[in-house]
Amino acid sequence: MAYDYALVHLKYTIPFAGGLTFVLRPLLTKLDLYKTITLILVAFFATLPWDSYLIRHGVWTYPPDAIVGPHLFGVPAEELFFFVIQTYITSMLYILLNKPVLHAQFLTNRDDSSPTSRRIRTLGQIFLMGCVAIGAALVAKGGEGTYLGLILVWACPFALLAWTLSGYFLIKLPLVCVSAPIIIPTVYLWVVDELALGRGTWAIESGTKLGWRLWGSLEIEEAAFFLVTNSLIVFGMAALDRALAVLYAFPDQFLGAGQPLSPSILFKALLTDPATYNMERVYGIREAVETLRRKSRSFYLASSTFPGRFRIDLVLLYSFCRVADDLVDESRTESEALGWVNKLTTYLDLVYGSRGQPPSSKRDVEDFVEKNFPKAARSALELLPTELLPKGPLYELLEGFKMDLSFVRDDSNDVQYPIRDDADLEKYAHRVASTVGELCLWLVFHHCDTKLSGDEQSMLVKAAQTMGHALQYVNIARDILVDSEMGRVYLPANWLKEESLTPLDVVKDPKQPKVELLRQKLLDHAFEEYERSRDTMNILPREVRGPLVVAVESYMEIGRVLRERTGVPSKTKKGRATVPRSRRIWVAWKNLSAS
Repeated sequence: MAYDYALVHLKYTIPFAGGLTFVLRPLLTKLDLYKTITLILVAFFATLPWDSYLIRHGVWTYPPDAIVGPHLFGVPAEELFFFVIQTYITSMLYILLNKPVLHAQFLTNRDDSSPTSRRIRTLGQIFLMGCVAIGAALVAKGGEGTYLGLILVWACPFALLAWTLSGYFLIKLPLVCVSAPIIIPTVYLWVVDELALGRGTWAIESGTKLGWRLWGSLEIEEAAFFLVTNSLIVFGMAALDRALAVLYAFPDQFLGAGQPLSPSILFKALLTDPATYNMERVYGIREAVETLRRKSRSFYLASSTFPGRFRIDLVLLYSFCRVADDLVDESRTESEALGWVNKLTTYLDLVYGSRGQPPSSKRDVEDFVEKNFPKAARSALELLPTELLPKGPLYELLEGFKMDLSFVRDDSNDVQYPIRDDADLEKYAHRVASTVGELCLWLVFHHCDTKLSGDEQSMLVKAAQTMGHALQYVNIARDILVDSEMGRVYLPANWLKEESLTPLDVVKDPKQPKVELLRQKLLDHAFEEYERSRDTMNILPREVRGPLVVAVESYMEIGRVLRERTGVPSKTKKGRATVPRSRRIWVAWKNLSAS
């Protein structure tokens, strides 16, 4: 019947594309659609003349009773739609699998690449050039190798160009991010093609094919076609992502790169010589991402939804806060910890200026960091985007670290417990969490194209401070056992007294029923603060509202599982409950859908 080819789309390609769209819809950004549409246009106009040539020269045919009728340069409308739907499916799979990945960390060049990566890139170029040569020879010879030759001659030059420009980047990416969006749609379309060939929806002329079959009716040429074209789509998406990573990782080189991105600025980034990359900055981004991945699984998942340069700066801010906290927490004595706080204070004094002195030069700051901080901590300080951040919250954060110092045992083995009442609890939460929330907002104000009024900014800052209390209370409630092992108790002493407990009782037995009652009381306080500030988040610019809501809800979900007692043990820290991965993904998807 005349609808055979159309039914292939209705039964197989459109449902697959629709399912992917449904899953990805909350995660899709304008930039994702921009990339996808770009590739669809490239694929359409690159494939149309090639496909038209094959049809006009009788390499393949479509029975009149299998197609509706409309043509463009001899290519049936259903085939034209195939150009679009295949590119869309493969692009959506690539986007889905690459969402968690911060591509800037995978920027690399020849000097940064291992000898194995260099060999793989060179062998890839040789292989693709060989395929072009083989394809040309098959076309020149004619006969049974014609179709395969035409595939190679048409596709491999594009693949060679993409591999030459982005080979090191492709090799550096996680294997699943590159291989899965090639393999999954390729195998799926092999099955679809096998069914279509078996029904006679289209046919390859016997004089132009080798006659080899992968299985059933699936000709080896058709199998090669889908493998090659899906590879081209993934290579194209990776090339665009590499260009975007260059734009985002090196803002000083592309000062005028706003939203929407112009094709010219994207093309300039794509052609930027990798030898000119600031690899020290890339190394720092890699370290920051690894710190985030190890230290906060909830925020690591949430960060995958943040856009562009904002995501990088947010990760760098988190890295600084975490590294600074670790320097203090991992000190063996109070004097050593206080020494780190003093050095961090001096670092801020140099960056922002103090006591009427102007800020120090970048070189002086780097010299100070190099002389006074361990190598593992240096990039977190050197890459902190201080030019976008006010100094007040950073100094307050250090005051929060000082409150932690009371828990460090001195030579007399005496330990003080500084959280005496609700006011101390709020003060501590404000210093170590509200400050970070406020700093995140200043990055929002800088990076978002949607500009907010002064009143709106003030409302958001106040809400961020309140939400910081909520998140820190959840953090304390989760870590009662972990903190007790370090001799720390953040539950207010007056709460403990009401239950006839002392901080030392909690240290000795953090799992006793009375402590669990206080945990639930603290969680009640957390959700009260959460409710006070959650609605104000609707003022946030649309481009970051969903991701920031995900960040907050992912952390508050820890509080919910503590209430339900359904958490799973942490793989990185004994005694700490975490949210199951499937539930974290559901929380992210649900809240992005609603934003």
